[in-house]
Amino acid sequence: MLQELLTKMVHHMDRTVEELEGKFSTVRAGKASPAVLDPIRVDYYGSMVPLSQVANMSAPEARMILIQPWEKNMVGPIEKAILASDLGLNPSNDGVVVRVPLPELSEERRKDLVKQVSRMAEEAKVAVRNVRRDTNDHLKKGVKAGDFSEDEEKRALKEVQDATDKHCEAIDKLLDDKQKDIMQV
Repeated sequence: MLQELLTKMVHHMDRTVEELEGKFSTVRAGKASPAVLDPIRVDYYGSMVPLSQVANMSAPEARMILIQPWEKNMVGPIEKAILASDLGLNPSNDGVVVRVPLPELSEERRKDLVKQVSRMAEEAKVAVRNVRRDTNDHLKKGVKAGDFSEDEEKRALKEVQDATDKHCEAIDKLLDDKQKDIMQV
């Protein structure tokens, strides 16, 4: 039971780090990445679906995203969805594909993005610490219930703290890499 609890804790912490990585991929840095458009939903015959489900997206150039819809009649709705998003992008279409040029980021915008990713990283650290707190609570209850000894609890508490430190370091490294990526001109 103790090992199961620790395995579950590590799984939750790993998922938190993976989710942060996914969130970071949607934050626009200096170069074009189709992941920037992941949050966009498109009206596809009455239902809102992710853009990636109605078109192929690629980044053929450093500052351009190319969107090739699988159906030609989706060019208009895709363009409207991008314009309606809060990404500040101005797509253009030629009736077959949608081109999304990415403007150069200003210094002020770069600093705002750094603050945004710092907030995301701090939220991830809080989530990791919450998993630590919950696991520690379960350990204390297990000792009171007689499921395991105090020595086992001490060893497990050390494992919990080590895992927390390891995951917080991973979050810090992701944040540092993303900040460098954003500030790179």
